[in-house]
This record gives sequence, structure tokens and C-alpha cells, in this order.
Amino acid sequence: MSLINEDLQDLLIRYCEPESELLQQIDRETNLKVLMPRMLSGHYQGRILSMLSKMISPKRILEIGTFTGYATLCLAEGLSNEGIIYTLDKNPELEDMVLKNFASSSYHNKIKYILGDANQTLKTLDEVFDLVFIDADKKSNGSYYDLIFSRIRSGGIIIVDNVLWSGKVLQDQQDKDTKNISSFNDKIAKDDRVEKIILPVRDGLFIIRKK
Repeated sequence: MSLINEDLQDLLIRYCEPESELLQQIDRETNLKVLMPRMLSGHYQGRILSMLSKMISPKRILEIGTFTGYATLCLAEGLSNEGIIYTLDKNPELEDMVLKNFASSSYHNKIKYILGDANQTLKTLDEVFDLVFIDADKKSNGSYYDLIFSRIRSGGIIIVDNVLWSGKVLQDQQDKDTKNISSFNDKIAKDDRVEKIILPVRDGLFIIRKK
């Protein structure tokens, strides 16, 4: 999934902040026990999420796609004193692992973990968000974006993962998943309500700022 070679990736990690012991443990356990462990954000991307969150100092964060909770805890590092992060996921099989990971964190009382279809659970949240991280089923990126847009404050940030799709977005002949990613990218490029930039981090992070 990474768009850069291993040597450069190792250098980038060497010059960024270290992972906490808990994050290292989550990474190890995810790789040992969970299918498709590459879905985990990992050290370098996790530090970027943490940095962006700390720069904003959000009161309310929304994450769509919890997986094993690694990115959740990275984002939680920037929460203000009264801050809360809502994290939504539809996979009950990971619930025990996720709850254990959150319970081991100093941010456990700031995390609201909600299982279910995000298209439905999003409608139950009566909040205005400062920061949103979308990292779930890629075909729904557009619908998630539309559902949350009115609940992002002016100046708030939306981060969308996997928007370069291992470089497949460059291909002329695209499969269905790649077409969904490209269509979403085109949708954001045409949206004059936001400022936007793609960072070639890991599998591509779209950073979107609401005007």
C-alpha cells in the first residue's frame, strides 16, 4: 500500500515521533490475529494523524472505520480537555479486541465506540465536529462525506484514507473499487466549499478543509 520504498519509509519513521508501547502492542496483535492487517494506519501515518489532531485541538472528532483502534488512539492524542472522539465500525468480531485496546489507554473515557452501519449511526449523532477521519468501505466515501458535511464547523478538517489506492488511480483501465476512489477524488476536486490537498502518505490521505 505504501507509495514509497522501504528504505525511505524506514528513514521517515526514524525522524518522526516514536509509537507508544500500547500502539506497538496493537500493531503486533493486529498483524498476528486479524485478517487484512494492512488496514491498520501504522506508525508513520499514525503520527501524522496525531500531529494534525494536536494542531486543531478538537473538541469533537468523528472516525468512520475503527478497525482495531490504532488510528482512534492517535487522533485522541489531540483532543481538548473536554474532547470526545466518536468511532464507528460495523465489525462485531473485533469488538472485544477494540474495547481491550481502548481500556488500556488513558483516553478510554473520551472514546465513544459505536457498532453498526455508519450510514445509520451517523444520523443519531447530534454533534458538530472539528475533525473527521473516513477510513471505512471505500464505495461509501461519497455518502459519508455528504452525511457529515453540514456537521463540520467552518475551518474543520476531513481526512480520507486510501485515496491513491496503491497507485491504481493512475490506470486508464480501472476496476470497480478504483473507479469508486477516482469518482470520490473528482467529487472533492470540484467542491468549491472546501480547500483540499492529497498527501502521498502510505496509500494517500486527502486533507479537506471546510471554508
